[in-house]
Amino acid sequence: MFPHTHPLWLVGFRPFFILACLAGMILPVAWALIFSGSLPAPAAPFTSVQWHAHEMFFGFGWAVLGGFLLTSTKNWVNIRGYHGPALMLLAGAWIVERLAMSFGGGLPLPLAMLANNAFLGSIALMLLWTLIRYRSQDSYRDNAFFMVMLPAFLFAKYLMLYGNDFTAGYGMAIALFRLAFLVMLERTLTGFMKAAFQTQILRQPKLDMPIKLLGLLLVFEFALPRPLTAALSLALAVLLLIRFAFWKPQLAFKRIDIGIMYVGYLAIVGQLLIEALGHVINFVWIGSVSVHLFTFGAMGSVIPAMIMRISKGHTGRKVVFDGLDRAVLYIMLIALAVRVVVPQFVPGAYLACIHAAATCWLLSFGIIAWRYIPMLMQPRIDGKEH
Repeated sequence: MFPHTHPLWLVGFRPFFILACLAGMILPVAWALIFSGSLPAPAAPFTSVQWHAHEMFFGFGWAVLGGFLLTSTKNWVNIRGYHGPALMLLAGAWIVERLAMSFGGGLPLPLAMLANNAFLGSIALMLLWTLIRYRSQDSYRDNAFFMVMLPAFLFAKYLMLYGNDFTAGYGMAIALFRLAFLVMLERTLTGFMKAAFQTQILRQPKLDMPIKLLGLLLVFEFALPRPLTAALSLALAVLLLIRFAFWKPQLAFKRIDIGIMYVGYLAIVGQLLIEALGHVINFVWIGSVSVHLFTFGAMGSVIPAMIMRISKGHTGRKVVFDGLDRAVLYIMLIALAVRVVVPQFVPGAYLACIHAAATCWLLSFGIIAWRYIPMLMQPRIDGKEH
């Protein structure tokens, strides 16, 4: 079997979910060790905080989002999708970026920028080409939001690393991931609730579209007056809560594999409320609560469930969460509580909480890697090609 025809390279979620598992295991632990002084800061021309934020959003986060979009876009527009050498090049660029971000301090600036942007620039252009070229046969008209988000991610990355405005950069990155999550949750939870409970949840365009438009406006928060962004954040949180009430959470929370998605949804609401109220009320938080409520609450809750669900369904297996799958999700909920909630009551345990939360990620993604990487390396069990 030639390398480019190996099952690993048949569709985007396979290599990138593997890379996401490895990043989820390694990056939080590396940061905990750097933060505590047990590991030296990366040899790169960025602060350690810049490195950490970038690697979690554009290393871990984009491994997941890239794998998801490479797989979903081909289904949305009904084409074969990128595979073989194209995926090999993208995966190679992702790895080169990780090396450059951690060890590329001695590289000339043009070469460092090339290494740090080749992956995101390439995958964004490839996904945009797919969505634009096959727009007429796209199943979702609101994929226009992704056409805005994809180039905007490049700008957010530039601000974080080279634009001398790190705060604006990571704020924009959070807003972009938030919008991507809102679009994906809106689509997927409808099907999940129907399959799990034979019930419909509210899908009202007059509510769904304003939610996405507000999410899009907040992508450009850095350019707007603070009182306006507070009002927009509060408005989006209120609309999300209204919709949540009609999405039958009392049913969803009966099953952890569905309920965990609702936890992620509520984490987005909580992050928005903290951002909105923080403009008018002087809260005293221990740690970056707003940021980590999103990264641990939304990304940390939704992503492991999504990796397991897609890996099973798209390899021809029945999507059923067994005991160990459910344990992974509970461990991620523990990580959320330990990283965000516990330090507010026990400030002296802040460093221990960072280490404990990182250990939870190592354990959860280690279990996923152990169980799912062999699955991702094998052909579909139902005889289909991809």
